[in-house]
Amino acid sequence: MAKRDYYDVLGVSKGASADEIKKGYRKKAKELHPDRNSDNPNAEAQFKEANEAYDVLKDADKKAAYDRFGHAAFEGGMGGGGGRPGGGFGGGQGDFGSAFSDVFDDLFGDFMGGQRGGGGRQRASRGSDLRYNLRVSLEDAYAGMQKTINVPTSVSCDACNGTGAEGGSEPTTCPTCSGMGKVRAQQGFFTVERTCPTCSGLGQIIKDPCKVCSGAGRVEKDRALSVNIPAGVETGTRIRLAGEGEAGMRGGPSGDLYIFIDVADHKLFERDGTNLFCRVPVSMGTAALGGSIEVPTIDGGRGRVQIPAGSQSGRQMRLRNKGMPALRGGGAGDMFIELAVETPVNLTARQKELLREFEELSEENNPESSSFFSSVKSFWDSMKG
Repeated sequence: MAKRDYYDVLGVSKGASADEIKKGYRKKAKELHPDRNSDNPNAEAQFKEANEAYDVLKDADKKAAYDRFGHAAFEGGMGGGGGRPGGGFGGGQGDFGSAFSDVFDDLFGDFMGGQRGGGGRQRASRGSDLRYNLRVSLEDAYAGMQKTINVPTSVSCDACNGTGAEGGSEPTTCPTCSGMGKVRAQQGFFTVERTCPTCSGLGQIIKDPCKVCSGAGRVEKDRALSVNIPAGVETGTRIRLAGEGEAGMRGGPSGDLYIFIDVADHKLFERDGTNLFCRVPVSMGTAALGGSIEVPTIDGGRGRVQIPAGSQSGRQMRLRNKGMPALRGGGAGDMFIELAVETPVNLTARQKELLREFEELSEENNPESSSFFSSVKSFWDSMKG
């Protein structure tokens, strides 16, 4: 069967650039890889065909020969085969290791857990980031504070200065991977890179490990850190302390410490953003006649609020700029006083007598009740109709 045009195999035009050809091969390699097409018996052959096409088109000299002579350029000893029997493709199977290695990282970099070649070794890996949950009171969130916390973490080993080697000696190059951190193995028709089992991808080994840290270059220890909690923080606020996380392996950079703030509920105030709400009970007489009440503020002070005569439960009054400060500046929120008119209990006989007398005289003083029961009467009349 006649061979397909290499450009068609990769799904690119004849005038495609090197980058377009490489992108076309990446796409085809991902689509056709046998490991991803176990239910397609033709996947392996199509994958080899794409590999063969890319092996030619990625090479400027081979591409020029193919553009001029087509498949004949690599048959019968014609130029471009690199001296290999049968024209340089091993009977049409292609040099998989040569072509596929160019895009190995793009296809399997995440799966294999790192880069390949010299860039893949991790002589000194970065330490992990740490999370610390810090609970603060609403008063502390209002004013801000300086807080000392104890964080259990890994710190650089002082005995070996973080190298992991006894006496501060330097690690040596791993003989298995020659310092690359990766080893290659032939599996069937393609080559696979894996993390070196001897050095775990570090590219180096320690012949005489530090007795304190056992070659890790770090030890477990509690650290006391001073943290500045800015005014206005709320639940979910995250504070980042760069370099205060876990120490890196063998002298690697430290991770970061993230402090997550949780503001505790308050007995008197309820928070909504920068605004505060305070529910204040008032007597029935004060609500009816009006008056003045004293209320607390979050800064520990006192505020005076005038209650208009005839106030009902749920009515709100505002104290401007008595709320929480904005985290990044911009002033403060407000404080809202919500009235809760209280019904008296445990009445004396005299109080009951006075209330009954008041009730008889107050038929015209309850507009909300009158409106409600008027609506109820209209509803019942409409139901009868």
